[in-house]
Amino acid sequence: MNEHLWRVLSLQDHNTRVVILGTAMLGFASGLVGCLTLLRRRALVGDALAHAALPGIAIAFLTATALGYNGKSLPLLLVGATASGLLGIVTILLIRKNTRIKEDAALGIVLSVFFGAGVALLGVVQQMSSGHAAGLEAFIYGKTATMTSGDAWLIGAASIGCVLVSLALFKELKLLCFDEAFAGARGYPVLLLDTVLMGVVVVVTIVGLQAVGLVLVIALLVIPAASARFWTDRLIVMMMIASVLGMLGCLFGASASAIFPRLPSGAMIVLVTGVGFLVSLMFGRQRGVAVRWWRRKRLNDSIDHQHLLRELFEMFEQDPSRLSVPYEELLPRRSWSKKRLRRMLNQASRESWITENISRMEFALTAKGKDEAKRLTRRHRLWELYLIQHADIAPQRVDRDADAIEHVLEPEIVAELETLLDAELGRSRMPDDPHAGELVGDNSSDTADLESKPISMVDTNRTGRSL
Repeated sequence: MNEHLWRVLSLQDHNTRVVILGTAMLGFASGLVGCLTLLRRRALVGDALAHAALPGIAIAFLTATALGYNGKSLPLLLVGATASGLLGIVTILLIRKNTRIKEDAALGIVLSVFFGAGVALLGVVQQMSSGHAAGLEAFIYGKTATMTSGDAWLIGAASIGCVLVSLALFKELKLLCFDEAFAGARGYPVLLLDTVLMGVVVVVTIVGLQAVGLVLVIALLVIPAASARFWTDRLIVMMMIASVLGMLGCLFGASASAIFPRLPSGAMIVLVTGVGFLVSLMFGRQRGVAVRWWRRKRLNDSIDHQHLLRELFEMFEQDPSRLSVPYEELLPRRSWSKKRLRRMLNQASRESWITENISRMEFALTAKGKDEAKRLTRRHRLWELYLIQHADIAPQRVDRDADAIEHVLEPEIVAELETLLDAELGRSRMPDDPHAGELVGDNSSDTADLESKPISMVDTNRTGRSL
């Protein structure tokens, strides 16, 4: 077993080299092209194309056999598959254009009808007396193990061609995928670009039939691209990651099939790429589940930290003579549970924002905490004043609305709007609490006073942004 494993990993056998390298080139091209189809929202076109290719394969075999040629010649079969696949794509476009049927329904209709026709034709092929039809049905599930050097060269040449076309038209195809209307308005030949993209998909799909079969070829177009989407927002980086993931999936999948001969290569390739998708889903640095959970946790912790410091600052602001705040008085200030408040206080203590008298359960702000609390309170009140004067938010509700905004806006927008407010108030002035009257049981005078002294804000339209 160890000797066989080493022979596979070192690519000593000719057939192993052919299969692994041929599928690796296919995986690289499929990942790159799949990014464009995924962003174009045509991920399932490859699936319909692959199923529509089956009757073309059977018709090509029947025609070649009737004319006295080798019906199992791969180039002839791929030509028939291409013609049938293109016919299926054209049928989908015609159904969508000339009827009220949506694209997903058109895909389902064409996929099932063409595949049914292909299965029926394969039944006819199997009943032929020539005896040359054996193995033709392997196109359904793939026949990687029987790949020859010529097949590998064909797959490699087609894959390289697809990669070169995609990279040469990268700017145009990128614009087509993200904004077709804008591309047309700028004078780009949208129909021609769409045709080129579909042509590249056709080539990758047809040559992929040899490796994974028409049932599983869609996996090579969709899974690596979907996996790469969890790692980045840049298209060129996404295409690079998808290409590498597709290539590695084919490498490890084909190697696993070579190590364990009873495992089909196509299925193993798809399973390995599926594992890559799960890893990307969980740990992708841009959209992975673990990363999003960690970001959400950090945001919630930051919000709790800001609320705690603001509450302490306002409590000391209301009574400047007090030296500390007891735990029992702090707890009902917001909808905090005891466990949550205790965790927040411990964190603030570790960050040296507060000092803690454990025996009396009282807390006070440190010099560092006072500066931070003053900054946070000032920023919050600036937002409150802005919302009251320019968004017609009632003072009784402005605290919640300001909280909803200030924690989710980008820092650049926050800084820009605060600069506008600072120009009116001055950086040294702490704005009055617009709903301070609610804390002492009388907010009518404060509200009236606030409404009688509007802030002459600079027009935010000049910033190019709005809330």
